[in-house]
Amino acid sequence: MRDIALTFIFFGFLAFVFSRPYVGIYIWTWLGLMNPHRLTYGFAYTFPFAQIAAIVTLIALVASKEPKRIPWTRETILLLLFILWMLTTSFFALFPDSAWEQWSKIWKIMLMIYVTLMLINTKQKLDWFVWVIVLSLGLYGVKGGIFTILTGGAFRVQGPYGSFISGNNEMGLALIMVIPLMRYLQLQTKNYWICQALTASMLLTGIATIGTQSRGALVGMAVMGLFLALKSRKKLFILTTILVVVGALAVIMPQQWRDRMSTIKNYEQDSSAVGRLHAWSTAINVAKDRVTGGGFETFKPGLYYTYGSTDWKLSSTDAHSIYFEVLGEHGFIGFALFMLLAWFTWNTGSRIRRRVGRDEDTRWCADLASMVQVSLMGYAVGGAFLGLAYFDLYYNLIAIMVICSVLLKEQIAEMKTAEASKELEPGAGDEETETDVRPLNRGY
Repeated sequence: MRDIALTFIFFGFLAFVFSRPYVGIYIWTWLGLMNPHRLTYGFAYTFPFAQIAAIVTLIALVASKEPKRIPWTRETILLLLFILWMLTTSFFALFPDSAWEQWSKIWKIMLMIYVTLMLINTKQKLDWFVWVIVLSLGLYGVKGGIFTILTGGAFRVQGPYGSFISGNNEMGLALIMVIPLMRYLQLQTKNYWICQALTASMLLTGIATIGTQSRGALVGMAVMGLFLALKSRKKLFILTTILVVVGALAVIMPQQWRDRMSTIKNYEQDSSAVGRLHAWSTAINVAKDRVTGGGFETFKPGLYYTYGSTDWKLSSTDAHSIYFEVLGEHGFIGFALFMLLAWFTWNTGSRIRRRVGRDEDTRWCADLASMVQVSLMGYAVGGAFLGLAYFDLYYNLIAIMVICSVLLKEQIAEMKTAEASKELEPGAGDEETETDVRPLNRGY
């Protein structure tokens, strides 16, 4: 039944793509983040929904008469260089078959990021794009929060099998990143019930994040929560919300969760933490030895015999960090591009905030830039312990920041043009004189 329902929903929305190509971006994002097909049990589980959505969107894009322009900013240029470098490292990969298989996934994600930059070109489209992201991941947050409360935190919250967020650590990171976007939508909505629903969603998603029992997610959420309070307009509201979540967790979570979180302090006694350290040192050794790194999917047990520990118990097939994943797979050049892209995106958000100032007409840009920065901080901290360097949501955040910057420039230009046109209107300077004289004429 789920398979049939999903198929009808998918093709029903797909029909709108031919007249509104940007709808294809919403469908692609929904499929990439939520992975609804992984919640089915029949033919839909392996049906190529995302591929069909991408093809139809590209056809509609080419056929559309609307202007098609990629905003070439320092972020989009640097992202392109990073993509080309990843392609280069694939040619020299230590495990070519695995590398090219991963590349076939990555380039499609990056292609659709540039399509997103072309098609999401108004505030309304951008807000709907944020809504799609929030609904896609927020469903797991709300569901996971309720699950954690009902089970007393005895079980881990995880994502659908076979997706980017299948594990508890991956799910925890995704939920951290989506909470600030919920806050942005809450700031924008004027509907009381939607506002309350978003408040409840933020609370439940925060509980679900802890319910993943991911230590990295716990650290990331703590830092994200601090930045969320600092960058939000209503700091007291955010601080109160955080205290409510913390209080709820103190009551809900079992002793086994506390025992697991306590290993953060005693990491040297935890085999998982020690394995991470060995994976990171191996990544450094690979980058030192090879300019192009090891290529995609280089973290295989055999790699440790040459560049790291020969202890099979400590060897891993995961870098356990977005930073060391990029460093080991693409070398110091790839790492520099990756970090510079993150810095440019953050800096663009700060520039947007400074440019908006206290202008109410463009306040939404500052709100969105601030919340994207909070999401990026959650990704930066939580990702330090998780190999999720090519997660769709991170690159969607970069696209959102670029689009926000472009729309802000356009809105400011329109406001200046409108002001200039008013000043040049015939008789505009006579209104004051006419207004001043009129009372005298009526009085006499």
